[in-house]
Amino acid sequence: MTDSPTPPVAERRPHVFTVHGERVEDPYAWLKDPAYPEVTDPAVLDYLKAENAYFEEVMAPHRPLVDRLYEEMKARIKEDDSSVPQKDGDWLYWTAFETGGQYRKWWRRPVGAVDDGSADELLLDEPALAEGKEYFRLGAFAISNGGHLLAYAIDDSGAERFTVRVKDLATGRDLPDTIPGMLSDIVWTADDSGFLYGVANDQWRTDNARLHRIGTPVADDIELYREADEGYRVSVGETSARNWIVIATGDHNTTEIWLVPAGDPTATPIMVAPRLEGREYDLDEHDGTLFIHTNDTDPQFRLVTAPVGRPGEWTELIAPDPHFYMTGVECFRDFFVVEGREDGLDQIAIHRYDAPAAGRRIAFPEASYAAGLGDNPEYAMDVLRLGYESMVTPGTVYDYDVAADTLTVRKVQEIPSGYDGAKYRTERVKIAARDGTMVPVSVVYPADFVRDGTRPLYLYAYGAYGHAVAPGFSTGRLSLLDRGFAFAIAHIRGGDDLGQQWYHDGKLEKRTNTFNDFVDVAKGLVAGGWTGAGRIAIAGGSAGGELMGAVANSDPELWGAVVADVPFVDVLNTMLDADLPLTPGEWPEWGNPIEDPAAFALIRSYSPYDNVVAQDYPPLFITGGLNDPRVTYWEPAKWAARLRSVKTDDNLLLLKINMGAGHGGKSGRFESLREIAEEHAFVLWQLGVGE
Repeated sequence: MTDSPTPPVAERRPHVFTVHGERVEDPYAWLKDPAYPEVTDPAVLDYLKAENAYFEEVMAPHRPLVDRLYEEMKARIKEDDSSVPQKDGDWLYWTAFETGGQYRKWWRRPVGAVDDGSADELLLDEPALAEGKEYFRLGAFAISNGGHLLAYAIDDSGAERFTVRVKDLATGRDLPDTIPGMLSDIVWTADDSGFLYGVANDQWRTDNARLHRIGTPVADDIELYREADEGYRVSVGETSARNWIVIATGDHNTTEIWLVPAGDPTATPIMVAPRLEGREYDLDEHDGTLFIHTNDTDPQFRLVTAPVGRPGEWTELIAPDPHFYMTGVECFRDFFVVEGREDGLDQIAIHRYDAPAAGRRIAFPEASYAAGLGDNPEYAMDVLRLGYESMVTPGTVYDYDVAADTLTVRKVQEIPSGYDGAKYRTERVKIAARDGTMVPVSVVYPADFVRDGTRPLYLYAYGAYGHAVAPGFSTGRLSLLDRGFAFAIAHIRGGDDLGQQWYHDGKLEKRTNTFNDFVDVAKGLVAGGWTGAGRIAIAGGSAGGELMGAVANSDPELWGAVVADVPFVDVLNTMLDADLPLTPGEWPEWGNPIEDPAAFALIRSYSPYDNVVAQDYPPLFITGGLNDPRVTYWEPAKWAARLRSVKTDDNLLLLKINMGAGHGGKSGRFESLREIAEEHAFVLWQLGVGE
């Protein structure tokens, strides 16, 4: 096709360096602008713009399909949607979208007021704040204990450096207090005279916790804690009773927590337990007793208690259970809640303080689902707000009456264009990986789906950082199911879907288990008749994008299309660059190739960018964000450039760089839908599925 658009070709510039005696070639290193985080190099910008122009030209004939998918997805979203109001003190709080609105508004009204709109108070107007901005994201949102002040943080570039402002809710005006560069939550002191927060340093690391007093210069803010280890990050929070402020520091393996009284934040902090390599813990407090959730003796975690005055004296309350992965604990006045997963399925258990070991689990109606505590801001609660969904059940908000052990539906996700759950089926299957490990797979498919090996299948996974992918509901996914696809989530090692050991078995020296699991799941689905080789579209983002790059290198013939969003594909170079913001904190996840020759060799063996070879590759759709601080723009750009230079096929490769966004792509609920529509259109086109 002589009239086909011509893809851009990035210049190869010799760049060679040596690590541990090994020679590494990086001909596209120049795509990293030396002035980063500013990107001003004309050659770099010209290349990115050329890729975007090529993307638009190639996709132009398929815009009708993109538009059709977008309209389908948009029609499934209730435009004037709102959350279920929740009581916190003297007020009921909720959020709402208006028809056509990209962003939500935050509201409240006094408890007991008539629900006719006359007492409704607009707290924050996101659409007004986002007006005229290419990107907008609300970060921290914290109302003072007395309900008269609101501290909120916004990012208008995607770079994840938030600016804090404080609003006087009585006047509706912002106070002069403005804090730039914030990267944390916000916790008010007990008397509402100020709040704790953390700012990002020049390396985009939150290494501090600070106290800001309302009405005082930011330069006078008091630093309550500073972290010396460049691999650790500091966060702030509070206990459920709001009597203690929690200052936590740690990396992917280790935690250390300090407590300060909410009524006296400048008091000498209390260290709960010193950092011990590999020990993680988090906590809540009830009536002078700390409830500490920790993996100190077992990767399944256990629950221990300690007096606030002697926080290092731990007494086991609930022992580790080989079948139950404890993920957290939350204390309320009359009971505490333990959350976890059994065989990968969410569990919520209510425990009484007078009989803590005998927990009562909340029963849910389906065999495969996702469930968890919702917004429960008050300490004295007898009805808990829960969230629930499955791959065939839209998001449902429940109120759970603790005393009566009953669930009441408060809201079911409304799909204006209509939804009939009977048209779909879901299953949870297990497929053997090459080492014999059984990997769970959640599958949803049309009721008339025939497993004859010819049907298209969309396979998604993440597989890193101990992040589990829940078998939840997606309205966007319906556009694929209604065109005959099955959709599968592979719960591969590297996530903690089956417990923390499942996570450990996919990181560091065991990282390749993640890639092998994904490939073996795909082969198992083929063997089971769900699909055929070349009929599988695969997708993943960030670390899941690294997965996409690795399996595209190792088993290209399996995939009919690959979608890699903000993919972490230049693993070796990133982990060798200690000056990059995230790198030191990432070594516990990936290994330190600077100091460890074995880590260098392993990362080099799978890093997608470094392992592109002269072979046929499947069609690829790659995205990135110019302002992305997590996976920097040059990672997908370098990968695409090397693929174009080396691959031996004529399959399509598209690279789209969002020039005004970061890690999450475009902001706004509809703009993000359009990006999903583009990716789905690419998949349908490449797999030859009827539009």
